[in-house]
Amino acid sequence: MDGTLYIVATPIGNLEDITLRALRVLREEVAVIACEDTRQTQKLLEHFQIRKPLVSYHEHNEAARSSELVERLVNGDSVALVSDAGTPLLSDPGYRLVSAAVDRGVKVVPLPGPSAALAALSASGLPTNEFRFMGFASQKAGARRKQFSSLLSEQATVILYESPHRILETLADMAEIFGDRPVVVARELTKIHEEFLRGTAAEIYAQLAQRGSVKGEFTVLIGKSETANTSIDPLTEIERLQREEHLDRMAAIKAVAKALDLPKRELYRLALEQDNSNPDKHRG
Repeated sequence: MDGTLYIVATPIGNLEDITLRALRVLREEVAVIACEDTRQTQKLLEHFQIRKPLVSYHEHNEAARSSELVERLVNGDSVALVSDAGTPLLSDPGYRLVSAAVDRGVKVVPLPGPSAALAALSASGLPTNEFRFMGFASQKAGARRKQFSSLLSEQATVILYESPHRILETLADMAEIFGDRPVVVARELTKIHEEFLRGTAAEIYAQLAQRGSVKGEFTVLIGKSETANTSIDPLTEIERLQREEHLDRMAAIKAVAKALDLPKRELYRLALEQDNSNPDKHRG
């Protein structure tokens, strides 16, 4: 009989957030625990006096380790997959293992629990009916700005993670691209120094920059524009104004930026990128 693969959410800070079910499964139901950093997981197990074999499972050995673990599963061993903190697979390794287990007909059981993204969303004050989780923003400035630009028409609250080393750069990019769109930054969730910073990206940047040293884990949420009709694609609207209202390119960009409450410079950059990708489109 096959074993069971348990996807176990673990605390993101406060150890009291672990569930009774997670403790039971880790203590009694599995033969081995697969984890990102065995040292980190060992601290959690020692706190709750759980003794169980650990195997490393991270981005550098994910492919090979997935095959090994699936073989154990089909041979009857149950396995728990945990990340260093929070829910596995959300910006953490695990997809290969779950996919391989499903392909082999192994039962996969999720044990819900802590998630920085959902914890931040629930307390953010931003709309929760629709949200988009994008994981970590790109480490490269150009790619990161391109990611943000693609979200100008996003109709849902956007959630992303950021490191303390890049949070100021990310907020600076967001300030230029999103303008006055509401932003919430959650720092050190569930820990002693937990805090929520609310305002525009520029305002939050100014608060953090004054501190000199920026520490902690960050979850960033971007709200949709409070005044813009975000169902309208700005580039499509620029083309419509040119075609139907006979506005020149710059006048159309200015009109759309004002109507949709979008930064004119960023909209101009997007339009220029579109023109460069199709140089014959607006010729003449």
